[in-house]
Amino acid sequence: MVLVALFAAGLATFELLYSTQALLPELSRDFEVSTQQSTLTLSLSTLGLAFALLVAGPVSEVVGRTRMIKLSVAASSVIGLACAIAPTWDALLALRLLEGVALAGLPAVATAYLREELHPSTHARAAGLYVGGTGIGGMLGRLVTGGVAELVGWRMAMAAAAVVGLTCALVVHLSLPDSQHFESAPRGRGVVRTMARRALSDPVLLALYGIGACGVGALISVFNTIGFRLAAPQFALGIGAASLVFLVYPLGTVGAAVAGVMADRLGRRAVLPIGSVIALAGVALTASAYLPAIVLGVALLTIGFFVTHGVASGWVPARAHAGGVATAQAASFYLVSYYFGASVFGTLSGIAWTHSGWAGVALLSGGLITVTGLIGLMLQRMEALGLPAASGR
Repeated sequence: MVLVALFAAGLATFELLYSTQALLPELSRDFEVSTQQSTLTLSLSTLGLAFALLVAGPVSEVVGRTRMIKLSVAASSVIGLACAIAPTWDALLALRLLEGVALAGLPAVATAYLREELHPSTHARAAGLYVGGTGIGGMLGRLVTGGVAELVGWRMAMAAAAVVGLTCALVVHLSLPDSQHFESAPRGRGVVRTMARRALSDPVLLALYGIGACGVGALISVFNTIGFRLAAPQFALGIGAASLVFLVYPLGTVGAAVAGVMADRLGRRAVLPIGSVIALAGVALTASAYLPAIVLGVALLTIGFFVTHGVASGWVPARAHAGGVATAQAASFYLVSYYFGASVFGTLSGIAWTHSGWAGVALLSGGLITVTGLIGLMLQRMEALGLPAASGR
């Protein structure tokens, strides 16, 4: 029941978060804003989520994981409904920022919840399955909204996304069991500061935070702008047809699950760089003028990203636990970096597209993937420097 509930919560969270990504060309036309401005509907949500994570993680150490998850999914779904009737561009941006804040409850505590409630031998595999489940939500957030918008416009598309979120919220409320092994942390700002200092002083955790920021930045850069490229005269695809490219997302789910199994057997350090190689090959293929090659490139980028993110996000609580760092605090800092990277690099992708076309987007994405690969190689060498890269590999 734990994985079922967290799968539904992850689906809702990421479906709502990415519900505007396939709609960016239509939002740009309807509100008469630039490509760069349209990306703010996603960048502001990820920015709000990033900053809210700074609070959600420590708060969950006091009030408990289950309560935080249920409240987050329900509140963000209601705000999603409000987005569908936003009267102005500024109102839509404000609601999307608020939605990002509400969404922070699940990602702040999900991996810590899994570590506390499941057997240690299944941690990497469970984290891979959870991350893969969030991939399904990310796909639905783009695919459903794109298809509905093609038929009845972006407002009904966002309403449909909110209905999916509310349905998932009900599933979570009914099926997520109360924590059995959670122990409330002592209250007080001094305790929170101590936990934060530990989470920000471990070099392995800092490296993993960097992987999260750069990895998601590479993916978001491509996904924010692929709709504009496919709508250009060279391909001339409508918003519904262009959104079909997001059907590659289940491949990311498979990649994350397989990476979790491989990490349990071979160790996380051995698996992490593989994701960067796959993702970089994918970005290279997107430079093609041949549509099937572009789709294959997006698929490889998605797989490579989920391999990297699935391993890194599962590694964070394991490393934190081994080093005496509060797991939710470390997971929060990883995700702060992750969503801050999504916000910053997502916005930069709009600038890259406006000024340099797809070559600029590919250069931005490929550069970020290269950085993640280099950090992964650095983690392999940390043990030789007296800095064990993780407990048990």
